[in-house]
Amino acid sequence: MPETANPLSNPLIPADLAPVMSALCKVAIDLAGIIARGPLGQSLGHEVGENAGGDGQKALDVLADDMFEAALRQTSVRWYASEEQETVLPLNPAGRYALAIDPLDGSSNIDVNVSIGTIFSIFEARDAAEDSFLRPASEQVAGGYVIYGPQCCLAVTFGKGTLMFVLDPATGRFELVNDAMQTPGASKEYAINASNHRHWDPAIRAYIEDCQAGKTGPHGQDSNMRWVASLVAETHRILTRGGIFLYPGDARPGYEKGRLRMVYEVAPIAFLVEQAGGLATDGRTPIMDLAADALHARSPLVFGSPDKVRQVAGYYDKAR
Repeated sequence: MPETANPLSNPLIPADLAPVMSALCKVAIDLAGIIARGPLGQSLGHEVGENAGGDGQKALDVLADDMFEAALRQTSVRWYASEEQETVLPLNPAGRYALAIDPLDGSSNIDVNVSIGTIFSIFEARDAAEDSFLRPASEQVAGGYVIYGPQCCLAVTFGKGTLMFVLDPATGRFELVNDAMQTPGASKEYAINASNHRHWDPAIRAYIEDCQAGKTGPHGQDSNMRWVASLVAETHRILTRGGIFLYPGDARPGYEKGRLRMVYEVAPIAFLVEQAGGLATDGRTPIMDLAADALHARSPLVFGSPDKVRQVAGYYDKAR
């Protein structure tokens, strides 16, 4: 793939954020190349430890984190919060922004050649490091993901709609392919880890059982279940063809608020989805109204086509 000085250049990208986005994309291009080589390159999927949240770290998790941190030091990012780091790291003391990142989402899928990705969120920086991130999701100035799949794509919002870019291997540049993504409203797909059925609360259990009832049930249609175990892959599918994603809290110890991190995953995905005409809640409350109370705090997440997300909230109303 040819090298290019600026892999992402478009008038829809705010000028102040353009260098940050360019740095993210340069690293993403390098990661895409490393991932594409798979077993021809270094071992990427072996366990190397645990991150701050207690999840196993793969070699590629750590490598991606190091690459993003190094690249962003040369930009206007003052604070860097990573799912792979215990605390916030200071980068540029004069920087304007605070950037949170899940450097490699879906790393359990590395060895089986399933789409994985990078998720990021950007706020205006405050003087206190953690305060820059422990604030309502509605205060994000940008959020998005890169997906490393059959195509390497960037989905991003700056608060004025959701943009989709695709990496052109011939030029090494991300090219705009959709300047106003819209989450389709009509879909028969839902995504949830059905193996946890016995641990769900009554509202989620009732909703999924009604989906499974098909045409004879209250939803009046047959549905298909999808579960990739990669948040980026699930989001990309729903933005493209609609449906609903659910990762609720459940009765297992440590899963009371699900497993997704508010700062690194839930807030940016909610921002992106809502700017594409979808909805995102914790089952009842809009994610954009919520704030994390700790850097690695978790939150339930339900997002997708608006009617389906509202439908889930209705099940919680009935369960009161």
